[in-house]
Amino acid sequence: MAEKFINIAFPFKDDDKGKFLSLNDISEDAIKADLMHLLLTDKKERLYLPSFGTNLRQYIFEPNESKVHNDIKSEIQQAVSRFIPFLQIDSVELTPGEYGEERNEHHVLVQIDYTVTKGAFERSGSVKIEF
Repeated sequence: MAEKFINIAFPFKDDDKGKFLSLNDISEDAIKADLMHLLLTDKKERLYLPSFGTNLRQYIFEPNESKVHNDIKSEIQQAVSRFIPFLQIDSVELTPGEYGEERNEHHVLVQIDYTVTKGAFERSGSVKIEF
């Protein structure tokens, strides 16, 4: 029987089985990969679907303050509700990121907690991004 794969694994890496890229065959891993692909793709970067992705990179040099944090949360929630509708965002928390051994006010750690609402069983998970 042929192996079934869902999507490309994130982060991208060579496959040890001879395929071009490593692939996901577990739905929880596939959901996390889909979410990471969506969040880390800039809008207008994807051919034939220019609205796919987010503009999170535009916040890299913005002040680390509540208005910017609210804009980041809004950007994430809008993108997920449009492109991954079976994913319910439970919370988006932003904290100062770590740089070496100390906290750094110029880095932000974004933790996204979510629930998968599609299928017979609800599953929860989270992803972290630092920029």
